[in-house]
Amino acid sequence: MNIEQVREYTLSLPGVTEDQPFGDDNITFRLEGKIFECLWLGGGSHDMNDVEPRFAIKLSPDRNEELRAQFSAVTPAWHWNKKHWNDVYYEQLEDSLVKDMIRESYLLVASKLPKALRQKYNSGC
Repeated sequence: MNIEQVREYTLSLPGVTEDQPFGDDNITFRLEGKIFECLWLGGGSHDMNDVEPRFAIKLSPDRNEELRAQFSAVTPAWHWNKKHWNDVYYEQLEDSLVKDMIRESYLLVASKLPKALRQKYNSGC
């Protein structure tokens, strides 16, 4: 996937909004105001060690460890809580896997919403 495909897929999930609270070099994707993905656009003021396209996603601690062990393109998130967030170098992975990880992060955030909202989004994808 390329950056536009990642953005397009993420925005296709029900109820997703995007904003740039951290500056012009990142887009955050939210469900009901809760961030589940942060897409790095490149450049910016953050002192990153590499320039490879990536996004950060929120997953369960156990799932994060599993993915890190399985894929070299999944690492602890650079500027997020490393227990709950992974950086995903999406161009190095199969499209279907990238979509699965985005959807999994989305559903994790949806599962923490109040019951009425949770039902609305869990049935939506």
